Amino acid sequence: MRFLIIQQKMVGDVLASTILCEHLKIHFPDCEVHYVINESTLAVVEENPFIDKIILFKNEYRESKLAFFKFLKSLKREKYNATIDVYCKLESNLISYYSNADIKISYKKWYSKFIYTHLFSYTNNPNTTLGHAIENRLILLAPLIRELKQPNLAPKIYLSTPEKEKAKELLANHQIDTSKPLIMVGLLGSQPSKTYPPAYLAKTLDFISEQYQVTFLLNYLPHQSESLAEFLGHCSPKTRNNIKEEVFCPSLRSFIALLDQCDAYIGNEGGSTNMAKAIGIPNFSIFSPWISKTAWLTFNQNQKNQAVHLADFAPEILEMPKKERKANAEVLYQQFKPELFLEQLESFIQSEVVSDQ
Repeated sequence: MRFLIIQQKMVGDVLASTILCEHLKIHFPDCEVHYVINESTLAVVEENPFIDKIILFKNEYRESKLAFFKFLKSLKREKYNATIDVYCKLESNLISYYSNADIKISYKKWYSKFIYTHLFSYTNNPNTTLGHAIENRLILLAPLIRELKQPNLAPKIYLSTPEKEKAKELLANHQIDTSKPLIMVGLLGSQPSKTYPPAYLAKTLDFISEQYQVTFLLNYLPHQSESLAEFLGHCSPKTRNNIKEEVFCPSLRSFIALLDQCDAYIGNEGGSTNMAKAIGIPNFSIFSPWISKTAWLTFNQNQKNQAVHLADFAPEILEMPKKERKANAEVLYQQFKPELFLEQLESFIQSEVVSDQ
């Protein structure tokens, strides 16, 4: 059998959907799994042994209708048995349609229901431990797999030995003392409405520096230098001395390898959180007030994966519609002071970061 999985979106989404590839390989060992993703997310699926072919959705397909049509025609030749459309937007609707698969699976949307043979509604299980982001993907396997052999599979990122060695060399070249806990800090979210206030994040790191001997690395991009400078200006001298912002990775893949050398990830919830989970690094994430913690706090039965949300301390904010919370993210963030979660953070550090030191 030959399966096509479509997941065009951001890093966290692409990573989460890799579990579909693994489940298909477990239940159909001789099958082929092809995976459609955006070019920018390639780093999280490279070396994945459960994906036979990575199909990159290029920017030119959005810019040129002719290029997109040629891409769609190329899929017809693959003769897929089943297509799973996790993205469920116009582009992926057309990909599903042109795949000519006998089985086409996706979510219920009024504008595309005629394309698919099996449609599902999003789950809203309040007692989820896997997280809605995972559960909503697993339901798409129902037409193909009656019962999952390993229902608790988590997404994984696969690094090669040379990649890991290069990350170790990078730390050595910058004379980083690896005898002290190494913490990767998620400095910025993917957009301002997903970014914890720099002054609050600095205060969070100050709290850690006052109690533990640690080294902080920062996850940021060159064009974010102004935000970096603002953040550093809020840090205490002691914290500033523990931050090694000069340790920088030029690519997402090299960043993942560096993250693999760290003892923990602390900071804004987002793609880096999911990457940390996928390589087994303990993580403590700070959610944006408008993002669903129930959806993206995946595998929360594991103490290595912890997160905080303003709604944990002010549940009444969830009475506001999501769009309103997003529009007022800056105001809501001001209520989300570090003091609210420092006790939980300290417990996390003691149990997951410094316990073996």
